[in-house]
Amino acid sequence: MESKKSSPASSTPNISPSAQGLIQFQGFWIPSRIAPISSIISFQKYFQALDEDIIVASKPKAGTTWLKALVFTIVNRYSYTLSNTPLNSANPHQLISHFEIKFYKENPNPDLSKIPSPRLFSTHLPYPMLADSIKRSNCRIVYITRNPFDIVVSNWHFIRGVHNLPNWSLEDCFEMFCRGEESYGPFWDHALGYWNMSVEKPSNILFMRYEELKEDPVAQTKRLAEFLGFPFSIEEEKTGVVNQIIDFCSFNNLKDLEVNKTGKMPRSIIPSNKLFFRSGKVGDYINYLSPTAVERLSNVLKEKLSESSLTFN
Repeated sequence: MESKKSSPASSTPNISPSAQGLIQFQGFWIPSRIAPISSIISFQKYFQALDEDIIVASKPKAGTTWLKALVFTIVNRYSYTLSNTPLNSANPHQLISHFEIKFYKENPNPDLSKIPSPRLFSTHLPYPMLADSIKRSNCRIVYITRNPFDIVVSNWHFIRGVHNLPNWSLEDCFEMFCRGEESYGPFWDHALGYWNMSVEKPSNILFMRYEELKEDPVAQTKRLAEFLGFPFSIEEEKTGVVNQIIDFCSFNNLKDLEVNKTGKMPRSIIPSNKLFFRSGKVGDYINYLSPTAVERLSNVLKEKLSESSLTFN
């Protein structure tokens, strides 16, 4: 594979999945240093979903941080103003924490009953790996996905920072992605699981795309609020509440908050919150991937999604 930005001469061209802590479990590659297999097993065994629960689901680097900020702000807009929201002093991942990365990693059977309703959770796990209680309940799942070409590049930058692999080549990252050997991958199986269930249960699973949220944030934010059960009133729309929330949760505003410039989440292997905010641009992959590489991944996706109505342009 050719990349537009060549790797340095001292690059490490090949890093095995195990070097990143990736372990194949239940058909997917799990980043076990971040999400131990034991925490996933505990989550699947013990978590009891409530119908009022809201779960943010995604693959890493698909817009998770942005979506969490929007969900938290929409749901809690009657409790906090934008001037005193916890988002001013905490990263979105601290306010909507992961099942497998936090709750069941810190305690195999945590007491989640005291969390105020609606409880807000998140996960990078694919749909088949969710606890059965979630699938049986009427809780709401918001899934966000993104152009996989941008995910490759964003993931490459992120993993190099998290695992201190400054010389890891983009070529190797790309090859692993095409083989499905990446965090919570294969990408196509992850997206398909939520896509198929969103078609089957549209009132319980909302399938969102990062690009659509960027292109028309007002319409997509209103769609999100409606799905969550916290629709904007006519008065809120007239007084600009929707746009205020969009502006506050924007990439640039979140990136400029001190907590996201210099902060770090407690007990996290992520060395700095600023790693969650790199570019946020749509189509940035053209600065990194050659036309040949884009064509190759396009063909992989076409093959893997051939029997589905799900497409990525």
